[in-house]
Amino acid sequence: MRSKDGKNNNMTDKFILKKDHLVSFLRRLKKEYHLVAPVKNIQGDTMFTLVDSVDEVEFDLVNQAVTSIKPFLFPQQETLFTYETSANGDYRFDSVCNSQPTVYFGVHSCDLSAVLYMDVTFSLTARDPYYLEKRKNAVLISVGCNEPSENCFCNAAKTGPFLEYGFDLQLTDLGNRFFVDVGRATGQEIVSKWQHFFAPAEEEDVKLQYQTYLEARGKFTRQVHMDQAIKRLKSGKVPESIWSELSLRCQDCSGCAYICPTCTCFSISDRKLSEHEGERLRSWDACTFSGFTRMAGDHNPVDHRTQAIRQRFLHKMLYDVQKHNRPSCIGCGRCVGICFGGVDIIRFIDLVTN
Repeated sequence: MRSKDGKNNNMTDKFILKKDHLVSFLRRLKKEYHLVAPVKNIQGDTMFTLVDSVDEVEFDLVNQAVTSIKPFLFPQQETLFTYETSANGDYRFDSVCNSQPTVYFGVHSCDLSAVLYMDVTFSLTARDPYYLEKRKNAVLISVGCNEPSENCFCNAAKTGPFLEYGFDLQLTDLGNRFFVDVGRATGQEIVSKWQHFFAPAEEEDVKLQYQTYLEARGKFTRQVHMDQAIKRLKSGKVPESIWSELSLRCQDCSGCAYICPTCTCFSISDRKLSEHEGERLRSWDACTFSGFTRMAGDHNPVDHRTQAIRQRFLHKMLYDVQKHNRPSCIGCGRCVGICFGGVDIIRFIDLVTN
């Protein structure tokens, strides 16, 4: 690992991957894993995509993907199990828990931090076999952000622009080559198996990587005082007028929850497929939906007009801090871009801290 003065303490886990070798390397990975990577589509949008052919797509490792890798580990809708009834009324249940070894390549630091948050969510109080099976088969290859995106504030959330742990491999763009940090045993196995793609990093490479890291930290255009906002929330000194203003602006679309890499609320429903067959589904849900807290008899203990948006921001910035000692906002800024009502988390933090 690198020390605070930028000196490398262990050169055995630092490598160089030439950009000319990247496609060949991914082609080899593709033979043994499913490959999910940020790909630019015909509309010019960068999306995390299940890659069929490495040679027929345009990888985009610079721009932030429109969506994170959350839908691959925690699908928007998935079948938990199917059921079947017999003529005598007996039930048979078959769990659906399929997962294939998958490399998630080109994951930005904030999105990888979101995966680490979901690891806690789906294993702390009750272990979720559906998520954990996918996670067990996941290999995470991240890419540090040399150029933070316009709305990004991962520096304030302490989730980027580079990471010190959580990745299997972390790549840093050094121009004509990538600096490769090995984080976990799986990453070391990949480097060892395809070692002809990698060369040991020189001290000059280490210094350049550290310089790139320092320069990236100075390029953020957003000044977001997340720590200060958390302190205000803990003290309870948030004016009621803030919640009223945000509630008035919110259009109840829940785009923020669906685009957020750490929103993990869901609902369960059963769907009848035939006279004797059916399935149980898990689907994304959001606290900003009016039906999220609706109870039997159509009673809703939450006033949706004033309290739904409060629940969202308190969950992100207070409840998760109290429970996990960290906010569940990873500073990706996606909610800033998607919210046409201007009820994004940066606006909330600015209102609380000003």
